[in-house]
Amino acid sequence: MNDIAINIENLGKQYKIGAAAEKGRTFREALTDKIVTPLRLMRNTFFRPDTSGFDAESELIWALKNISFQVKKGEVVGIIGRNGAGKTTLLKILSRITEPTEGEVRINGRVGSLLEVGAGFHSELTGRENIYLNGAILGMKKAEIDKKFDNIVAFAEIKRFIDTPVKRYSSGMYMRLAFAVAAQLEPEILLVDEVLAVGDALFQTKCLAKMSSITQQGRTVLFVSHNMSAISSICKTGILLEAGKISFAGPVREAVSIYLDQFSGTSQRGMQLSLRKDRTGTGEAILVNFCLEDEDGKEIVQIRNGQTVRFIFDYITKSYQEVKDVDFQIVMLTQEAELLFQFGTRFTGQQLKKIAPKGKFICEIRKFPLVPGHYRLDAYLAAGGKPSDYISWLTLVDVIDGDFYQSGYCIFEKESKFLVDGSFSFQESH
Repeated sequence: MNDIAINIENLGKQYKIGAAAEKGRTFREALTDKIVTPLRLMRNTFFRPDTSGFDAESELIWALKNISFQVKKGEVVGIIGRNGAGKTTLLKILSRITEPTEGEVRINGRVGSLLEVGAGFHSELTGRENIYLNGAILGMKKAEIDKKFDNIVAFAEIKRFIDTPVKRYSSGMYMRLAFAVAAQLEPEILLVDEVLAVGDALFQTKCLAKMSSITQQGRTVLFVSHNMSAISSICKTGILLEAGKISFAGPVREAVSIYLDQFSGTSQRGMQLSLRKDRTGTGEAILVNFCLEDEDGKEIVQIRNGQTVRFIFDYITKSYQEVKDVDFQIVMLTQEAELLFQFGTRFTGQQLKKIAPKGKFICEIRKFPLVPGHYRLDAYLAAGGKPSDYISWLTLVDVIDGDFYQSGYCIFEKESKFLVDGSFSFQESH
């Protein structure tokens, strides 16, 4: 058993839907405040859990159930699955942020985690202070952190802002520093959840290179991502979660293939989005139906590149009331979760001051620019400045050749991803 880094047996986590929000502090938050006090003489108040009762209509659900697996030292495991499958809950349990309802977890080694942007940071402290804070949480001595400090700042590319409170950082700066701390302080076990969700392409490439370097050093990594290309390139083993249970564990490419096959049979025609449970947001307004139309209003199931296509979404609002400050966008990605383009009301300056209780969003794209292939469509709806409804893997979109250039030549994905509306001309020189 000395070669086992993580051993999980019959793990389960139950939540009560509709229950009053718990106001107790997690262990990590309590520890953070204990360390912060001498640094900034800040108030260190522990809130008592709200025991005023639960909603009578609340129900119990299992976010995780009967989870059992082992991870050997030095193994790199990808955790994949749809939104709501239990991926983040699993990593939070392994990070000791959340307690399991049942089962047992044994961890052999020091754990570092990057579960969300700025996880473990204290907003009032500077970047410098948060580096030392996170190092202390990981059990490192000041001399160890001193040795790594310059490398952390260089990787995060925030030297100019290192003595600025992190509450003034952009989300990208937050992520760069959070990843740099987690990676450079060298925990024996690294837990990473959607590290590529924030940041530009250069930073994402930098993160992937660093993670590859970490795996070559023999450290254990659990990596959660919707980016199947990253999962396939970094991990050797894959675990597929469905509705809180393990549906497959084995070679990563097989796990990715099974995951992508879940979406391959989806048809766009008359899709009832109201039946989709794997969605996130406040629910102030939600999408309930989707279809594709051509420029004449005829429903289609495939898109010919070069044609005008309309993405039609029916929506309803919460309690059938008007909703203010609405932003809507579609996101087109490859099946491996590589972002191709986003298009929405914010880009076109058409944010809606308010919307009726029921209606349609119509997104029209002229001369559709993608080469033939199968693509993933996500949809994002925000209201009042907060995410209201986000559906990942809303559907699989089929694009076929439409002779975009009217030349008779079909361009395939290996030649290009996008088709550009342009032409060539020639002039003789005298």
